[in-house]
Amino acid sequence: MRFYGVDCAPEGGAAWYGIEYESFDLLRIMSAHFSSPHENVLQLGLREGMKVGDFGTGTGHYARAATAIVGPSGKVYAVDVQEDVLKHLKLNTHERHQGIVSVVWGDIEKLGGTHLRDQSLDAAMLANTFFQIENRFGLLEELKRVLKPGGKLMVVDWAGSYGGMGPVPEKVVSEHEAEGFFINGGFHKVKSFRAGPHHYGIIFTAP
Repeated sequence: MRFYGVDCAPEGGAAWYGIEYESFDLLRIMSAHFSSPHENVLQLGLREGMKVGDFGTGTGHYARAATAIVGPSGKVYAVDVQEDVLKHLKLNTHERHQGIVSVVWGDIEKLGGTHLRDQSLDAAMLANTFFQIENRFGLLEELKRVLKPGGKLMVVDWAGSYGGMGPVPEKVVSEHEAEGFFINGGFHKVKSFRAGPHHYGIIFTAP
């Protein structure tokens, strides 16, 4: 079972990917603090009325940032494998945004796992999630399935471990590795950008 957006630790804590749940909670908080979801989402060039998927939404910072741009005529699908995280996100979504954000319990690493329709998204976001992925090729195929041809994909992730501030060193996915994976999978790189002092960002278009 994957834990993209652990929001609260089970009693007593348990190790996952070499990170204690408590440590991972702190990792999520720091990710939002050290990189600005609102500024990073602007790199996607979203417009009002667009449909966006936040894959591994976690605490929902990126989903909420996208919601502010796409507006009432748009839609943001906040997808995560953790039901408790989604419940928390739904409860903490402002009333005026509840018709825009749709929480989706799904597996982003499995073809068809997000339950979204084929070629239904104008853009997808993968923020602070890629380093957790076990089945990268399953994720790749699901992204290709749900994105419209030419749809945008934004990948934001930790550039390093930073002495334990980020993921454990063996789980860090470098910008070069992430870029190569998606390009080899058929995506086209549009640009790289600095997503914060400890994060990189890459924009791709879907084949």
